[in-house]
Amino acid sequence: MTINIDDFTETELMALNHQIVERLKFLDSVNAHHEMMQFSLGDQVSFDPLGREKQLAILVKFNKKTVTVLTADGQKWNVPPHLLSKVKAVVGNEDNVIGIHRNK
Repeated sequence: MTINIDDFTETELMALNHQIVERLKFLDSVNAHHEMMQFSLGDQVSFDPLGREKQLAILVKFNKKTVTVLTADGQKWNVPPHLLSKVKAVVGNEDNVIGIHRNK
């Protein structure tokens, strides 16, 4: 698809840029929301922060583009949902459970 913008004025180009940026923000928000719907509050999740070992945590809050998780040692992280994986607790393995775990 080709759009000829050569004849647009500076004002028109700025307005078009604003519309494009707003549309991209909206699409990003929709994608983040869709990814978040894979999770529920209280889910046990894991994620791999750069330069650190894998973290296990409980999902405690949904934000606009991230979710807030709480690790066993009390650290709060805001993590994009596409970086999370659900963790299923193994029955009888208390080391694998953080805080409250809800079975589905």
